[in-house]
Amino acid sequence: MLQELSECIGVSGAESKVRNLVRTIIEPDVDDIVEDAYGNLIARRGKHTAAKILLAAHMDEVGFMITGITKEGFLKFRTIGIVPHVLLAKKVIVGIDEIPGVIGHKPIHQMTDDERKKMPAIDTLFIDIGAHSKDDAQKMVQVGTHGTFDTAFSQEGDRIYGKAFDDRIGCYILIQIIKTIQCPCMFAFTTQEEVGLRGARIAAYTAAPKVALAIDTTASGEWPAEEDIPKYPEIGKGPVLTIADRSIIADREVVSVLEQTAQDNNISYQYKKPGIGGTDAGAIHVSREGVRAAVVQTAARYIHSPLSIASMQDINDNISLVRATVERIHAEGARWN
Repeated sequence: MLQELSECIGVSGAESKVRNLVRTIIEPDVDDIVEDAYGNLIARRGKHTAAKILLAAHMDEVGFMITGITKEGFLKFRTIGIVPHVLLAKKVIVGIDEIPGVIGHKPIHQMTDDERKKMPAIDTLFIDIGAHSKDDAQKMVQVGTHGTFDTAFSQEGDRIYGKAFDDRIGCYILIQIIKTIQCPCMFAFTTQEEVGLRGARIAAYTAAPKVALAIDTTASGEWPAEEDIPKYPEIGKGPVLTIADRSIIADREVVSVLEQTAQDNNISYQYKKPGIGGTDAGAIHVSREGVRAAVVQTAARYIHSPLSIASMQDINDNISLVRATVERIHAEGARWN
């Protein structure tokens, strides 16, 4: 299932394939499921009592959108959540038909000395799908078509390798919780997180929860650095809890419940470096009259690139922690009104 989720294409604003896959998987296990006007999937298990809890994970991934086609048949594009450093010569797939292509640039043999020293700007890159002309390319691709990296999923022991771990890992975690949780809960598979937490804002308004957890993926801090700079979070060291990022100061009581639940269940956990990144919790916690929200993430190396690396043990520990936390909050009931 994680392989299917990773290899599925669902760039921000074009999440239909992921949405259809998720819906097919969870429909037998939920009491009701709706797709809203923005493309979010909102599902419910059980009838809510005092503690109305929402778990959210975003379906969209980074990628690109076609913005033009040259007379030679090359595709010009703008990126969605990607920096130029990870683009050159990468294999990509374009459109719902998954047309193969490669990101091209002026050959190094034809560059000037100054050009070789600079990182190419996005507007100097193009996608080559093997078309002979603009008319030929237009038979396959139109302006506005989305695409992403062409990366196959694989696993070696505990380590998994693939694209779109941000946030198909979160979607996988929600699916596993849906299939095993023993108390009422609401679930939102959201759209367009990578371009401004847009779907979560709408889903939270609809669900109107009292407590929410954003289940996401975060960049690992494991790279060579100065000795006095901490390398965290790290893959293989458990769920990652957020104290504060650029979108939210997490609810301290919800974070405390996560910490206590992890300790009670012998689950190792770690913290994300404060002030970095943002998640759907940033939109959810300011919905309606306000929502008590926190974030649980899985560390992965090289997110927002053609290939990421993560730990299945971390993912399984996240499933256990989130499920146990939801059950604990539900059992405490009125405290979370």
